[in-house]
Amino acid sequence: MRLDLVITGVGGQGNVLASRILARAAMEAGLPVLTSEAIGMAQREGVVMSQVRMGSGNYGALIPDGGADVLLGFELAETVRGLTKLKRGGVVIANTHNIHPVSVSLGLSQYDRRQLTSFLQESTESLYFLDAAALAEQAGTIKTTNIVMLGALSALRILPYDADHLKKVVLDTIPPGLREINQRAFALGQEAVGGVPKCQ
Repeated sequence: MRLDLVITGVGGQGNVLASRILARAAMEAGLPVLTSEAIGMAQREGVVMSQVRMGSGNYGALIPDGGADVLLGFELAETVRGLTKLKRGGVVIANTHNIHPVSVSLGLSQYDRRQLTSFLQESTESLYFLDAAALAEQAGTIKTTNIVMLGALSALRILPYDADHLKKVVLDTIPPGLREINQRAFALGQEAVGGVPKCQ
């Protein structure tokens, strides 16, 4: 089985760690995997895009536009920006939490959450919304937003390995003292989309 997955968000959301966990899970499941990261000013909430290609037959780490099976959007505006990577019929999981760029804070641009949400609904066939930041805080810290998103992804059963395998890799990757919080975050992500139809 092959799966091309794009994760997009901003610096500080754990995008790169999430992509490495997905890649490690693929390798431990015996699958070939390629990854690529575009990290702008990641430490200053700049754009971060990671690409993970699982399965045989891939000859490069970059997913062509219109080629991704899954778009995992850690931030709403960046989810919209990443749509060019998604194939027709691909799946989008979008965190509804907003992180306003500096240009908005300075009054140089606007951030219209309703417009972004509507655009995603109109442009995708399989769309799942969740407030991953709120769920992460419920788990114990907003820093587990990425693990909430991985839990949500695992619940849709589109990965080439099962949810328990991914959870094990998450917990093996996280420092021992943080495993309980991350286990809660993963479970909350699963619950948020498990059995929920696409957003209309």
